[in-house]
Amino acid sequence: MLDAETIMVATEDVLRRYGPAKATVVDVARALGVSHAAVYRHFPSKAALREAVARRWLARGFGALTAAADDSLPPPERLRAWLVALFTEKRRAAVEDPELFATYKALVEEHSAAAAEHVEALLALLTGIIAGFEVPDPAATARTVFEATSSFHHPAHAGEWRRPDRDSLLDDVCTLLLAALTRPV
Repeated sequence: MLDAETIMVATEDVLRRYGPAKATVVDVARALGVSHAAVYRHFPSKAALREAVARRWLARGFGALTAAADDSLPPPERLRAWLVALFTEKRRAAVEDPELFATYKALVEEHSAAAAEHVEALLALLTGIIAGFEVPDPAATARTVFEATSSFHHPAHAGEWRRPDRDSLLDDVCTLLLAALTRPV
């Protein structure tokens, strides 16, 4: 029986084989042995299918970020652990699954709903961590920290992530952010 999950699994395989620029719904249908109309019964457009696949793919890496946001650690340790986990997960995705990462990058560039939802989920976790610091507006501070660390998680910077200095640079950025967040007001 053809269902949305089966189609998304096949779409991931097609994206990995052809890349996001060349993969088509016809390729997905061919891989499943069905007509492209059968795929369109579950997803109204190629864009909708691509967004669903990206959401599913992004959700797989979200567990590590949720674990790093665990409130059993003091806020400074949580923030550092979370930022390191975010960088590690994004770099892993870019290196180990480049075609699906490229799909995600394209969605970010298009300001897609899936990319926006992912950022909002990340900001929600980060806001929860920042709330442990004595700041007047944890959500605004979280957004600022997120923007300040964008070179470690925004897909536009993926080409830089393999440089040998990135881990130590992230550590330095974390130290700077923590000094600012923990200073007496």
